Amino acid sequence: MSTSTPTSRPGFTMRFVLLAATLLVLASCAVSPRQEPCPAGTQNLPDCPPLNAIDDPEINEIYEQRTWIPKKDIGQDLIELGKQADIPVQHARTKFLGPSGHAAIDSLAVKLWMIENAEHTIDFTYYIFTTDMVGYAMIGAMCNAVQRGVDVRVTVDSLGSISGGSHTALRALGTCADNARFMRNENGELTNKKARVQVVVFNAVSKFSNPNRRSHDKLLVKDGSFEAKSAVITGGRNISEDYYGIRGDGTQDPDPFRDAEILIRSKVTVVEEDVTVGELSEVYASLLFLLDFNKRIRPYDSDQPAMAYRRELNKAQDALTRLKSYDYFKPHMEEMDEYMNTGFHDSQVRFAHELGNLTDKNVVTKAERNQARNPNSIMTVLGQIGDAMPDLRSVRIVSPYLFLAEYKNKNGEIVNDEAENFRVWLEEHPNASLEIITNSVLTSDNFPAQSVIDMETAPRLLLPPGMREEWLNLKGADEMTSGLVNSDQWVELVNHPRLKVYETGRLDSILLGNGDRQYGKLHAKFFISGDIGFVGTTNFDYRSRLYNNEMGFFFLDPDFAADVHASFDELISLSYRWGSTEWLQMRREVMDLKGMKGKSTKGQRGWYKLFKKTGLIWWL
Repeated sequence: MSTSTPTSRPGFTMRFVLLAATLLVLASCAVSPRQEPCPAGTQNLPDCPPLNAIDDPEINEIYEQRTWIPKKDIGQDLIELGKQADIPVQHARTKFLGPSGHAAIDSLAVKLWMIENAEHTIDFTYYIFTTDMVGYAMIGAMCNAVQRGVDVRVTVDSLGSISGGSHTALRALGTCADNARFMRNENGELTNKKARVQVVVFNAVSKFSNPNRRSHDKLLVKDGSFEAKSAVITGGRNISEDYYGIRGDGTQDPDPFRDAEILIRSKVTVVEEDVTVGELSEVYASLLFLLDFNKRIRPYDSDQPAMAYRRELNKAQDALTRLKSYDYFKPHMEEMDEYMNTGFHDSQVRFAHELGNLTDKNVVTKAERNQARNPNSIMTVLGQIGDAMPDLRSVRIVSPYLFLAEYKNKNGEIVNDEAENFRVWLEEHPNASLEIITNSVLTSDNFPAQSVIDMETAPRLLLPPGMREEWLNLKGADEMTSGLVNSDQWVELVNHPRLKVYETGRLDSILLGNGDRQYGKLHAKFFISGDIGFVGTTNFDYRSRLYNNEMGFFFLDPDFAADVHASFDELISLSYRWGSTEWLQMRREVMDLKGMKGKSTKGQRGWYKLFKKTGLIWWL
């Protein structure tokens, strides 16, 4: 990443493309009538601004850009605009919230702080939204925000958040707008635009959409259009207790998801930029908010739902109060003012996404063609970094469900084998190394994906074809005693000095009855090489590459990178290398466990063969 803002056409920025060419055009089609000042003497009515409210052009523009518009009134291919937008490298202040328990609680406190300190707008976009203590606390905080004049938009995925059913809690949030105050401009003056709550369900199944194309996004944006106030957080953490290591009673959850996020605040610098990180993130949230097959959900207008909504809002306020009072959480919240304003790194960041996945055709046989058509694809930008930095010394990847792509054309010929590409790269760069950290059968929450990792991803990297086939055809019970794993060749191959595959979990896990350690479930997704890397939502599996929309930020900064490297090293200390004696012993002990974990590990080879033979591997 250079220190300048790269644009192939002067002034052609993400903000220009999406705001000027799309959202401002759409604003003229908005179905909501423009709010005009009420006649004198009527200012006590709910939708009438106070007498001192001003008609602020900037707030008017932001308000219109954030307004829900039905598909029939859009007239633009929003996905294509997002794919072709000229996204710049930006200067920002950054923090890394890694996979430790302390960082997870910090992440929850950051999100509440952002909502409670928002002055103008909130964009809340999540794949999984669960109505547990964390979900209710978020609703309570957003309800309070709109009632102090903050415009709120919420986008949740229809399948990822399917546990919400009819989304009663989110419909209840919509009723908070009944008592909303009016928005304020940058100087704190009241305007004549009343704050709203707008909620949409992404790619609603009820609209007969393609259920296999999901928004895997996790994004919270505070005051995106106001540079000095804006904050953005994204990464792997959804809205559920499982991701923050805290239970509903306020006690620590010892077996949470281990995740990672990047927190970004815009930086006012001598480098004049056309668009800030906050503005870009808010525009991206607008795009997701308006996409085809989204469904706007509103409160039902009758007495019975109204009572249910009051109950939901009471639950939300109770959850927010309880959470902030818990001893495990309270100290983190009390430190947030300082945390959100100090200790940031000065970084360069570059946003990327996989919007093309939502509409691409022939996603398996034309994968490379489709990727090439999205210059803002995470995988495309990753490839460009590799091409621009041929002397990379190390590549470190963390992913819970890592697959190495093997794409074939319509004739069945392999056109891209990422495992082979990595091996060739190592041969051509004798000083380089590749390190991967992923889940084991002990820590994974997804046994189908884990079967691919253990029976395909690692073997393709480490073993020659004959040994891969022999490994795949072993019986699980025979792994440790087989001649294959006890051979000198096996030991040499799985201990490759420059190609290391680690899997989290160790024999002293409390789950195995051998110790008192809890290893959680790895859910972090990041890439790091030297001072450059990526933090985002993509798992680098086929679902992330081909079907889901994903998002995240590339970064360039030695200080931020040092934090990411430190987290990588910490994860190594919690892991065994694939194929090692300790790893094999851990697998053996997991097979002896009762329940799904033991059964799925025993049957791992059979499951993998089924997924491979039927083509289900492409959907895992």
